[in-house]
Amino acid sequence: MSRIGKKPVAISGGAKLSLDGNTINAEGPKGKLTFTHRPEVSVTINDDGTEAVVTRDSDERESRAFHGLTRAVIANMIEGVTKGYEKKLEIIGVGYLAAISGDTLQLRVGFANELHKKIPADLQVTCPDQTHVVVTGCDKQRVGQFAAEVRALRKPEPYKGKGVRYQGEQVKIKPGKSAAK
Repeated sequence: MSRIGKKPVAISGGAKLSLDGNTINAEGPKGKLTFTHRPEVSVTINDDGTEAVVTRDSDERESRAFHGLTRAVIANMIEGVTKGYEKKLEIIGVGYLAAISGDTLQLRVGFANELHKKIPADLQVTCPDQTHVVVTGCDKQRVGQFAAEVRALRKPEPYKGKGVRYQGEQVKIKPGKSAAK
């Protein structure tokens, strides 16, 4: 039995969950999210609207996997519309900087040209200073995906550690040629 899937999801913090067939709609102070779950699982909301329960129709491997997945996605939706999600990136390197111009994130990270990354409409991206970028939004997947795409523009290199990294990320620094002697 799925331990995660069996736990009911608490609906709190001003979030409202509604069902329309296989589509789940979550609405809260931070925004709206929708998710269409697989037919192998079913979702019910109790009468007073304080918790959602996910059940599955069979004990097949795929059904068990979707059971836990659906429950986790619903929990992330509720947390997203009430608290929101945030990823912080830091830019390390001499002359490396970030700025926001309209709906575009501009990065100068050691290439001949400035890199431009379009900011999705459902995310808020800010630069508290030139070496930090903060990505916030209500959809956990979209926030993480955009932060990963920005990081992939210039990953931290292993010799000096220059590049874009998550705040608090540890980069293993290699010793280089001079240490071999």
